[in-house]
Amino acid sequence: TTWIEEAGFLEGPVFITNTHSVGVVRDAAIKWSRDHGRTAQEWSLPVVAETWDGFLNDINGFHVKPEHVFAALDAAGSGRVAEGNVGGGTGMVCYGFKCGSGTSSRKIDARFGGYTVGIFVQANHGTRSLLRVAGAPVGQEIPQSPSARNENPASALDAIGEAGSIIIVVATDAPLLPHQLKRIARRATLGLARTGSVSSNGSGDIFIAFSTANAGAADAREAAQVSMLSNARIGAVFEATVQATEEAIVNALVAGETMTGVDNHRVESISHDALQQVLRKYNRLTR
Repeated sequence: TTWIEEAGFLEGPVFITNTHSVGVVRDAAIKWSRDHGRTAQEWSLPVVAETWDGFLNDINGFHVKPEHVFAALDAAGSGRVAEGNVGGGTGMVCYGFKCGSGTSSRKIDARFGGYTVGIFVQANHGTRSLLRVAGAPVGQEIPQSPSARNENPASALDAIGEAGSIIIVVATDAPLLPHQLKRIARRATLGLARTGSVSSNGSGDIFIAFSTANAGAADAREAAQVSMLSNARIGAVFEATVQATEEAIVNALVAGETMTGVDNHRVESISHDALQQVLRKYNRLTR
């Protein structure tokens, strides 16, 4: 991240894993890039983000291996992205529910450029009482089930949420320069807040935004011609970022599946029926 701050370019994939697997993912990413001729220079600084999944995962068992990283890179492509208990999100918990990976996107009106903003989150944050969906106090309306309470006191899950984190990646094809992408990344905070997060003391909330426009600008040996969306027209990208971030977190939540993990720790997914009932109660659903 120091190099991104200095140079303004993201020069490879963003990897997201658990806290104790950052090193192996970094090393495997470098090896894969070298083996596939993706690194022009003699050095590589992969971007690896993490959140802690030690409540469900045997995190000190170091189960993430280089071959998992190689497989992820080999399988990377366009199309729908799996959500919930997948990839780095497998053992994650948010707002006291089983959570994980989530995505969403927005297509900006053609009047403002017709650009697309895509969001990917690894959600592992928040206490249940704070959860809001479309402004409705869902976390307060859906208590922990008796069986789950017997297995894991609410205080245990709240402690995870207080110390938990979220990674948010914002991707867009809008032609934005590095200083503008910083502004976009900051707006992800607003989408996070709309789900109830207050970014607790122990919460490591990390955001990155990048643009696929101006391809090749980082490789230019001479002066490069780049395009830039004017600041006067960037508001639509801000709005799309906020909306899609909020929705990606909700998608991670509803895609999560109940899981029993290490030491018989069990975290239940949110009940879709109960969620819909709460949204109807607060007039957020009409059907």
